[in-house]
Amino acid sequence: MTFRQTHLLGIEPLHPEEISTLLDLAQDYAEAARAGRRHWDALADFTQINMFFEASTRTQASFELAGKRLGADVMSMAMGASSLKKGETLIDTALTLNAMRPDLLVVRHPNSGAVDLLAQKVTCAVLNAGDGRHEHPTQALLDALTIRRAKGRLHRLTVAICGDIAHSRVARSNILLLGKMENRVRLVGPPTLMPAGVAEFGVEVCEDMAEGLRDADVVMMLRLQKERMDGGFIPSEREYFHRYGLDAAKLSHAKEDAIVMHPGPMNRGVEIDGTLADDINRSVIQEQVEMGVAVRMAAMDLLARNLRQVRGPREVMV
Repeated sequence: MTFRQTHLLGIEPLHPEEISTLLDLAQDYAEAARAGRRHWDALADFTQINMFFEASTRTQASFELAGKRLGADVMSMAMGASSLKKGETLIDTALTLNAMRPDLLVVRHPNSGAVDLLAQKVTCAVLNAGDGRHEHPTQALLDALTIRRAKGRLHRLTVAICGDIAHSRVARSNILLLGKMENRVRLVGPPTLMPAGVAEFGVEVCEDMAEGLRDADVVMMLRLQKERMDGGFIPSEREYFHRYGLDAAKLSHAKEDAIVMHPGPMNRGVEIDGTLADDINRSVIQEQVEMGVAVRMAAMDLLARNLRQVRGPREVMV
């Protein structure tokens, strides 16, 4: 298999064949889990530390479960109560953890670039679980696996990404991944929620939902990132739902077999109609959660294989 990365910091460094390799392995893990298998030994001699400087129940639980299913020793640190609160820098914390000789470090941080900086200071593999507005690579990969399973392919599709593009690292990672796999990407939302320089992203930009969803194979809704907003980006949630919230009328402009996605957590009645979110014929939101475990298992498995090649066989204590 082809996967040469020593860290998973973003989608940008990945080649299309590396994406395919990771998704193929994740597919195998997903099918085995559905068949009832829950335990592997790919990380049997590895230690995984999760450092979440931002709260994220869904992502943290997914990484924990993925590591435990692969046999790793998993430790999740409560960063809100850590030495950072006492004035310790991120680099000092990284060096302290590195001295404990972990193998895998999963990091979520509110500042863009923080995970990349940390990766430069440690000798283990680092996985980016989301950094600021920069990237969220495993979310894009699990979205890609979900799309591939639903559509039978991951190329030459029309994907509409709708909502708060400006504040979304999920959007950025998906734009990069879908572009690498030769898909047509449309960004749909109000001008106030579009990032600066959006024309340079190699995507189509639509202010109108009917135009943006026309003949789409995939409709990906995004959460309003209220915690990252410091001004009046929308007039009201009611008005936002009227113009940009996904409902049956707006979805009718997409293809009849278009799938509906959302990275979660959802604001029902703001970004998406609750009935549509639960529609088992159109919504793949729950499968996204399921595929998240499989994708994170595959990512850690592949990084562990590369680590073993660099380190060689471990000494056994007797």
